[in-house]
Amino acid sequence: MTSQKKVTVKLVRSPIGCAEAHRATVRGLGLRKMHSTSELVDTPEVRGMINKISYLVKVL
Repeated sequence: MTSQKKVTVKLVRSPIGCAEAHRATVRGLGLRKMHSTSELVDTPEVRGMINKISYLVKVL
């Protein structure tokens, strides 16, 4: 079995007042409320989403 690398992301800043595309990216990462975490497969697509909203999230 191949073990895929995982990345854990935590929402540390509210997306209120941000661009609609950034709010959609937060939802796309599976984050809902402040301080919620999401464990995702580490792919270039996910890394790009994290990079886009890097000022809202923290990678654990």
